[in-house]
Amino acid sequence: RSGNEEGGFEFVLELKIDDIVDWLWEELKLPNLKIKHGAVRDDDYTREGWSRRGVRSRLDRRRSLKEAIKRRALQDETAPSFTNDDLRYRQLALRRRPATEAVVYFAMDVSSSMGERDRQLAKTFFFWVVQGLRRQYLHIEPVFVAHTVEAWEFPESEFFKVTGSGGTVASTAFQKILEIAAARYDPGRFNSYVFYASDGANFQNDREAAAAALAEIGKFANYIGYVETAAEQQQPPLETETALLFEQLQAQIGVAGRYALTTPESVWDAIRGFFSRPTEAAA
Repeated sequence: RSGNEEGGFEFVLELKIDDIVDWLWEELKLPNLKIKHGAVRDDDYTREGWSRRGVRSRLDRRRSLKEAIKRRALQDETAPSFTNDDLRYRQLALRRRPATEAVVYFAMDVSSSMGERDRQLAKTFFFWVVQGLRRQYLHIEPVFVAHTVEAWEFPESEFFKVTGSGGTVASTAFQKILEIAAARYDPGRFNSYVFYASDGANFQNDREAAAAALAEIGKFANYIGYVETAAEQQQPPLETETALLFEQLQAQIGVAGRYALTTPESVWDAIRGFFSRPTEAAA
C-alpha cells in the first residue's frame, strides 16, 4: 500500500518436490529388504556428507538454512540473512552395492463407502510412498490395484484418478495380488511388499476368503501394511472388520502393521511408523 510507514520483511524458502521427498525419506528404509539369489552388483552414487563448494544442482537448501540460522544466533541483528559460507552442497561417492529387486503392491478400496476424503488420504499416502521408494532403491516396481466387488490392475497415472461404486469385497484385491505375483514376480527373485488402504468396511461373508488370501500373501511378502481412513472422532480406531483381519495377520506372521489415517498430517505418521521401525509391529 502507499504511505511512508515502516515495513517489514520475511524470508521465503522455495522448495522443489524432489527436495521435500529427499528430506522426508532421509533416514527411512524399506522393511526387511533382502538380497535375493543371483542378485548382481551395481555401481551407484550415494550421498556422503556436505561441502561449502559444489554445483548448484546439489545445493542442500535445508542444510544451508540450518547453517544460516546457527550463524545468526551467534551474531547481532545486523548480520546478513545468508552468506556464501552458509551454503552446503551434497557430496556424492561412488560405491558398489548389491542390486536388489522389489515389487511393491498398492491396493485400494474404491467402493461407494470410500468418500472423497477417504480416497484423498489413501492416495496421498500412496503418492509419498511411491516417490520416496523410487529415490531410495534400485529396481523397484510398483503395482497398482483398485477394487469394489471386483479388482483391477491400473497404470499408475490412472490409479491416482480412479473412483468406484458398489459394495466392498476385499478378498478380490488380495486375490489379484496373488495372481500378479504368480504371473510376473517370482518371490525367489523379488522382495515383495503390500500396502492396502480402506475405510475398514467389507462384506461380512468375505471374511474367510479375505483371511485366506492374506495368509497366502503372508507366505512370501517381506512386509504387509494396512492404512485405514478413519474419522477423527472414531475412538478407538482400527476396530473395523478389515482392521481385525490385519491384526490377526500381524499376530500370525509378525511382519505386518496397521495405522489409522485421520488427517493429512497422520499420513506422514503412518509412513514413519512403517518405514522407520521395520522390525516392530505397528498398532
